[in-house]
Amino acid sequence: MKPDVSLDYQFTSSIEQVWNALTDSDTLAKWIWSNDFKAIVGHKFQFRAEPNEWWDGIVDSEVLVVDEPHTLSYTWVSAGESTTVTWTLKKGSDGTTHLHFDQTGFSEATKARQGAIEGAKYAWMNMGGQLEKVLADL
Repeated sequence: MKPDVSLDYQFTSSIEQVWNALTDSDTLAKWIWSNDFKAIVGHKFQFRAEPNEWWDGIVDSEVLVVDEPHTLSYTWVSAGESTTVTWTLKKGSDGTTHLHFDQTGFSEATKARQGAIEGAKYAWMNMGGQLEKVLADL
């Protein structure tokens, strides 16, 4: 299945530091939202953001894959949409970390809505920028 949103990041941080930023609940809260995440397959958790008039601020999720420090995948269920988020990490020969992001499974109705996928991409690009700031502070 071709991802609906696909992004690539490169960080000077070690693969272990990037993995920690993806899997440590406190660190995740610094660049996504508050959460009760645990890197355990089958663990059900929530991301919680500030609600607004269009959205309750809750993302229900379940961990699908944990292959430390290379792959992390979980469901992303919010506002009637159920997708899958997958992070893939690779250590570069120069010590950098390559992080690939895919989000798949948007409904045809969402895909048809002008700008919905671009909006998701924009949000993840912003969160990637926040992740970069968090990693710089480690």
